Amino acid sequence: MLRAVIIEDIESIREEYITLIRSHCPSVTVVGQADSVASGVRLIRELTPDLVFLDVDMPDGTGFDLLQQLSPVNFKVIFITGHEDYAVRAFRFSAIDYLMKPLDAYELTEAVKKVEGLLGQEVFNAKLANLFANMERPKDLQKLILKTADRIYSVHVQDIVHCESDKNYTTFHFINAPKLVVSTNLKEYDTILSPHNFFRTHQSHLINMAYFDHYVKANGGNTIVLKNKQSIPLSVRKKDEFMELLKRM
Repeated sequence: MLRAVIIEDIESIREEYITLIRSHCPSVTVVGQADSVASGVRLIRELTPDLVFLDVDMPDGTGFDLLQQLSPVNFKVIFITGHEDYAVRAFRFSAIDYLMKPLDAYELTEAVKKVEGLLGQEVFNAKLANLFANMERPKDLQKLILKTADRIYSVHVQDIVHCESDKNYTTFHFINAPKLVVSTNLKEYDTILSPHNFFRTHQSHLINMAYFDHYVKANGGNTIVLKNKQSIPLSVRKKDEFMELLKRM
């Protein structure tokens, strides 16, 4: 059983969260709630919960301010935010779970399952450290958290040449490092990386356009060749979009 607290400045929203958690997350017990950074810090120190549902924006600061006051963090966190912003992109890069307001019951249960599946606080803290660092970095220097079967890596986005999917696995190819295989499908990384000059050439391939070398048109199919000499298929339905992208480069 996970002992949880909710930190959100609006009482009616806290009550809504409690109702959803009771109805859909039987493994979670809400043991306390707070309405600000200051009261949240006091509550967490008093109750030492396993899990914190943490609003990003509060009247006296942010959820990030709260965590920095409690460092080192010895609990799991699910962030809650009311709008898409830079922080949300940082969550995605750091493999940190977040929920959008208003809460969706399915997304809530999935986030709790992920928290329960974490192997330990050390893994979560590595993700959290990457989150804080990414929020300070410019867009082109972001780092992405990748978790393999036995390790967790923080990699520079600009070092990724190509991502290749195999069912529910994604293989990352780098310019000067061994490839990594993670148990997450390519669709999720397409969402994260597309705003950073990556292009989905095919159902199974996502490339970093910074490593594009040349395009080969052939009767047997269209091919993209990268600077590391890898040949990547370009699907027929993606051809026009890719050609438009080349015009803008």
